[in-house]
Amino acid sequence: MSNIVVVYHSGYGHTQRMAQSVAQGAGAQLLAIDADGNLPEGGWELLAAADAIVFGAPTYMGAPSWQFKKFADASSKAWFVQAWKDKLFAGFTNSASVQGDKQVTLDYFYHLSMQHGGVWVGLGLLPSNTKAAQRNDVNWMGSFSGAMAQSPSDASAGEMAAGDLETARQFGDRVAKAAARWAQ
Repeated sequence: MSNIVVVYHSGYGHTQRMAQSVAQGAGAQLLAIDADGNLPEGGWELLAAADAIVFGAPTYMGAPSWQFKKFADASSKAWFVQAWKDKLFAGFTNSASVQGDKQVTLDYFYHLSMQHGGVWVGLGLLPSNTKAAQRNDVNWMGSFSGAMAQSPSDASAGEMAAGDLETARQFGDRVAKAAARWAQ
């Protein structure tokens, strides 16, 4: 079994619920970035030992939260020694608006993983884009590069769409299968 870590920042709990769903699907460990943009004790070591790293952050103002960006900047120490080279990477995000520039956040994660010499794993799910599609269908957001979710600004984390959480779970499962294949 592969060692997968989901490293994420969550401002209001929505991204944490996504992280939990991704981790459930992947059999992964959760690693939360705190409100000050820091990892807990042992967090960097956990990432160094991972076979796959899944990034997660809310999309605020068209990009990941500043807390995630602080973590990303701090990862330059791992970059300098190529500690994450050839690991698998993936990412997910949530925003209040349906579009919300979430693709920019996923692109940020992708480019961060490329800086580290990683290999990207996309969503791998067809979009629910027929007339019969419903809001709670898997990949209702129609993403390809990672998992996306939309949570209205006045909705609690407990009110997240079941389809978004199932998309995240299936995405985690895909990352786990890719990591198992990559390890062979």
